[in-house]
Amino acid sequence: MHDDIIRSLTDWIESNLDKPLSIDEVAAKSGYSKWHLQRMFRAITKQTLGEYIRERRLTLAAEALRKTQRPVFDIALQYGYESQQTFSRVFRRQFAQTPTAYRHTMRNQALHRGHWNYSGEHSLAF
Repeated sequence: MHDDIIRSLTDWIESNLDKPLSIDEVAAKSGYSKWHLQRMFRAITKQTLGEYIRERRLTLAAEALRKTQRPVFDIALQYGYESQQTFSRVFRRQFAQTPTAYRHTMRNQALHRGHWNYSGEHSLAF
């Protein structure tokens, strides 16, 4: 039962990652108290709700860095960071390199594998 609740909630979170999300708002959406929701979420996912949201946003930001030419600052703003410095610090903690270094590393790897097209989009080789 709790698995279904958390699965439904993570689906909702996924569709709202580009919007400001507070734990209070997520708790209100779930219908549980903030305390109970966080306890239940951690028991099922083995991470806190805040960690889950942060990790998912950083993963989507990393994907945007790989697949687009958008400025790092624009990507940072899209995923809820108010400054490029804060985004860079959190990103480096997660990926062990700055967003700009990550973008260059991923693009160089794609170029070496021959999976990069001229529009800057990464394409899958079949």
